[in-house]
Amino acid sequence: MKTKAILFAIVIVLASCRYFGHGDGIIQPPPNILGFTYSKSEVPFEDAYEALRNTLDANPNIGIVAEVDHMANANSVSMELNPTKVIFFGNPNLGTPLMQRNQLAGLDLPQKILVYQNKGGESYLGFNNTAYLSSRHGLNGVATLPTIEAALTNFVANTGQGTIVSAEESMVGLGDGIITKKSNQSFEETYNSLKMALENNSNLNIFAVVDHAENASKNGLDLNPTRLLIFGNPKLGTPIMQNKQTTALDLPQKMLVWQDENRMVHVSYNDPQYLAKRHKIRGNIQLIRTIANALDNLSDAATGK
Repeated sequence: MKTKAILFAIVIVLASCRYFGHGDGIIQPPPNILGFTYSKSEVPFEDAYEALRNTLDANPNIGIVAEVDHMANANSVSMELNPTKVIFFGNPNLGTPLMQRNQLAGLDLPQKILVYQNKGGESYLGFNNTAYLSSRHGLNGVATLPTIEAALTNFVANTGQGTIVSAEESMVGLGDGIITKKSNQSFEETYNSLKMALENNSNLNIFAVVDHAENASKNGLDLNPTRLLIFGNPKLGTPIMQNKQTTALDLPQKMLVWQDENRMVHVSYNDPQYLAKRHKIRGNIQLIRTIANALDNLSDAATGK
């Protein structure tokens, strides 16, 4: 009995060691998020991010749309967050064909790469893989998808110098987690109403406006009116990222204003409940409801409801 007790104690100690670092804090398991392809960086957080930014900036086919420093935004409202940055970038020649197939793909465009350092001091780079994007927006067979996947993979692998790991599961249902409302106003009226509602809310910051149709036109491509607003409130978003840091991949919030082939105007956005499920958030129930209510009110203001 004594021998069994000693062996049991050893097993418990060894199991416990899996969760604690050696002076760096808690070692967290690798991210296993639906549709998330990532690499554990072999270089420090800032070096990886700067290398990524420089690589994107040096590519003449790519435009950097926005850089969001979630840690700095958290600090601006007296909150703490481990180093977390997202960089938005795009190539209309690759992205427009996705939206020509389904304008809702514009909610997940431009492309973005998340770079973060967890509690254990480990840094990761990751992105939404094209299997996820294809299943969510019905993009199977769009010719530019393999090029997009290869480019994202190369950016992450080369800048972080680590091994690429794909999510255990990437396929989702068509339109999963997307809330769409029909507008009672014209496209421009809808967009302007949404922008005004955002600007009039002192708690919100607009990080970027992306006119997908204009970008397509500049590259000789046709696309129905499609415009994205990227915005956020660090007081609401930071606690979610404190809970699960990978949520930063889906933050700041985004709303897509789009006009379909029948000239009907819509506003679409990600359901916070879906994002909580995707990133396996436990807790923050009331906060997620608050975010959902805020997005519901903003979309109602945009659509004239």
